[in-house]
Order: sequence, then structure tokens, then C-alpha cells
Amino acid sequence: MNTPIDCARFRDALLDDQHGRLAGEPARELHAHLETCVSCASLDQQERWLSDLLRTKLPRPRAPRALRERLLAEFSPAAGGPVPPPPRSEPLPRARWRLPAWSAGLAAAALVAAATLFYLRPPMPTQSSPTQSSHDVFREAVNDHLRVIYAQNPIEIESGGIHQVKPWFTGRLDFAPDVAFSGDRDFPLVGGAVGYFIDRRAATFVFKRRLHTISCFVFRAHDLQWPRGAREQAIQGGPSAHVTALDGFHVVLWRQDELGHACVSDVAEADLMALASKLVQR
Repeated sequence: MNTPIDCARFRDALLDDQHGRLAGEPARELHAHLETCVSCASLDQQERWLSDLLRTKLPRPRAPRALRERLLAEFSPAAGGPVPPPPRSEPLPRARWRLPAWSAGLAAAALVAAATLFYLRPPMPTQSSPTQSSHDVFREAVNDHLRVIYAQNPIEIESGGIHQVKPWFTGRLDFAPDVAFSGDRDFPLVGGAVGYFIDRRAATFVFKRRLHTISCFVFRAHDLQWPRGAREQAIQGGPSAHVTALDGFHVVLWRQDELGHACVSDVAEADLMALASKLVQR
């Protein structure tokens, strides 16, 4: 599916807007476009729904009982503790949402859960001091793969071969993806799209293995904390990769020069390694 230039530009900004990274005139232009473009507005709603699904449905470690009790005591008005401000939740300009009466109890529980996660999660990474854990890199790869397989239109440029897909990224990324594999009978290339990997833009290449979808992400590797202690396995004809299984998906992660690569799928690990060996060839 070839997306109009204006729509492609605004769709690149959807996640920035949802994550609070878009402000000023760019944000106003995006919201004005969403008011008039049914297709982009629908995609925005899908992304918001999927982000909420990833945030609420994926397993998270349970906080220790002592920490939960301490947080409840600290944030209890009866105990004189501070009450955290409610999370900002502005209604979308094109739709009005009304919360049912019983949502007050859920909101209170959500505030306690959010405070618990605030204490448990490491600080957000910055350019001067990257602090994301190595597990975050694997988790990000799986989350981004889920976005691909659940999105209604995950492909922005359909494949006519890598020589059609790869040039499409020009001007949409601040780097040139180093993928030269055009797909074959075992791993046909479906197409590509622009996405995000943690805090940076990424090129997304979508391949198939029989009925299975394989997402391959290419991104700048600077400032990323590479996995420590993860199992390593050499890619045939290429570098060593970090390999793991997470939530029923296999992840193969490697670095080649200044770019990072992550392939994710529910196919067998051997199949994913076979595709990786094709991708490292230039």
C-alpha cells in the first residue's frame, strides 16, 4: 500500500504525539490533519489501543508485599501522605469519552500500581546517561513485533524486492538500512515500514516463513545497552548474536558496524538464525 506523502509524514509523528514527544506547531498540524483524514484517525486509534494493550496485558513482575504496603501507607490520605496527581488524560478532539461511575475504584488502584512501577522501573534513558536494562532491548523487540502482527496496515511500502523497499526509507530515517536481502522462497519479503525502537526511529522489514510473520528491525545502536549474560550464537557468515525466547517469541539481536538488528517471530530459532545469516550478507 503506497501512502500519500502528507499522510506518511503525519503517520510518522503519531507515536511521537502519543508519547508526549510532539509539541507546538507540529502537534497542531497533526491534530488538524486527524480531524479531516479518516484513515490516519483510524490508525491513530489503533495505535492507542495497541499501546494500551501492550501496557496492560503483558506480564509484569509483582512488587514485593512490603513495598506495596509502604506505598499504600505513603499515598493514603488518611495517613497524611501525599496524594499523587491524576495522570493527564485529555480527550481526543474528535471524540468525547465518558467514564462509568465504577471507574473511580479502578483509577485509585491504577494510581497505586503506577506508583509501584515508578519505584521498580529504572530511570528513563537519556543521551548523556543511557540506563535502560538489557532486558528492555529484548522486550522492546517483542513489543514492536506485536505492533506489526496486530496492526491493521503494518506495511507502508509493499515489496517489489529490496531495491524497491530500501530506497523508500530515504528521507524517512537518519541512516541507510544495511539490508540487501530481497527475500526468497523460504523467506519472502512482504514489505517495510518506519517504526521506533526504544527512543529512535527504525526501519521495519517484514518477512514470512510459511504462515508465520517475521519482523526485522534496523536501528542506530549508539547509547543502547547491549544484553549482558544473554546466550550468544554465531550467525553463519556474520557476527555473534544475542538469542533469547520471550513470551513465546524468539529474538535474535546483533550489531553490525553502527547499526543494531533485531529479528522476532514465533518460528523456530533455527529458522530465525537462517534468516539472520541472509540479512548479514551484503
